[in-house]
Amino acid sequence: EYEKNPNYWDKDNVKIDNIKLTFYDGSDQESLIRSFTQGAYTTARLFPTSSNFESTKQEYGDKIVYSPQEATSYYLTVNVNRQSYNKTAKTDEAQKTSTKEALLNKNFRQALNFALDRHSYTAQLNGEEGANKIIRNSLVPHDYVQVGEKTFGELAQAELVSYGDQWKDVALTDGKDTIYSPEKAKAAFAKAKEELQAKGVTFPIHLDIPVEQTDVIAVQQTNSLKQSIESSLGTENVIVDVLQMTDNEKISITSQAKVPSQKDYDLNGTGWGPDYQDPATYLNILDAKKGSALKHLGITRGKDPEVMAQVGLDEYKKLLDDAAAETSDLNKRYEKYAKAQAWVSDSSLLIPVASSGGSPTVSRTVPFTKAYSQVGIKGDPFVFKGLELQNDVVTAKEYEEAFKKWQQEKIETNAKYQKELEKHVK
Repeated sequence: EYEKNPNYWDKDNVKIDNIKLTFYDGSDQESLIRSFTQGAYTTARLFPTSSNFESTKQEYGDKIVYSPQEATSYYLTVNVNRQSYNKTAKTDEAQKTSTKEALLNKNFRQALNFALDRHSYTAQLNGEEGANKIIRNSLVPHDYVQVGEKTFGELAQAELVSYGDQWKDVALTDGKDTIYSPEKAKAAFAKAKEELQAKGVTFPIHLDIPVEQTDVIAVQQTNSLKQSIESSLGTENVIVDVLQMTDNEKISITSQAKVPSQKDYDLNGTGWGPDYQDPATYLNILDAKKGSALKHLGITRGKDPEVMAQVGLDEYKKLLDDAAAETSDLNKRYEKYAKAQAWVSDSSLLIPVASSGGSPTVSRTVPFTKAYSQVGIKGDPFVFKGLELQNDVVTAKEYEEAFKKWQQEKIETNAKYQKELEKHVK
């Protein structure tokens, strides 16, 4: 609970006197709109797949708005060095060995990447109408930085096609699943199967993926993932084993596992938000020496050189170092980081799925009065400076008008910032 500080130096820009936060655990989707309607909340996130969504649409109609996509990227991580099997559906050592060999194989990982129907996956959260509004096809958001008239995503896309024809029609943009292709999935799997059978791998490959049993949306999404992968590749080839467990059980083998060797899964969903306005803030998470996401792959930073070499992280490190060394020309720097993004996409060690934002909501907050930033504390959801309230629920028309005005102001201020930044790059 927060109370306005009357002694704050900029108190005139703090428009709300009292704020009370309420914890939401995801188990009762209808509670948010119920409390909003009763006047307890100023904003409510809606869930189009919930049982009361149709009645909510009837009541609020043109007052349901979708927020813009945000900078946090969500993806599946592939555990290429799994050592713990306390939570598994595998029944023998052969299944464990076969799965590990498969996940070390790039063609197999690409098969999973192409087999995942992101629209179906995100529809479990946002409904059919809003599914595309949160789809993301790369680790770095496509418009995170610009090089002249081109977005970062366009630069990375141009580099990605050099890895093979399978990437020709893949656009590293937001808002549409351009990766999902059962045909490409089957083609990549056929290559992988031939390579893996030569090593004695047996099929089907069993993939363990944990999910918190009380998180309704997460369970639905994981089952959607299972359906699309198995449908694309065939259950004679790949079986996704959905392991439902308590929240404490799940976090103990995923986000709160003390060391990489305790990461007890084959696939797991996680995400990353930026710390500063440079592609490195995303791409460095796979740095072979200091990458914070290596643990999600079952790899210990600075160690496990054989595994890192098998999946190419040693070569990726060279791309990162080359980009980081470019400190005199921002455009060249971003172009080099685009090569690194292309490598990440092709490697399929991280399988991009969605972004933050893009949420259907009803609200009594004045649109875009709160400070905005993709990075830093100004963009923190718990910073309320500038935020204003209104008596009536915001309409879609009001929101769109405010959004267009805000977008134009953002373009102008970003251009000014970019010019200032170039003066400081040496």
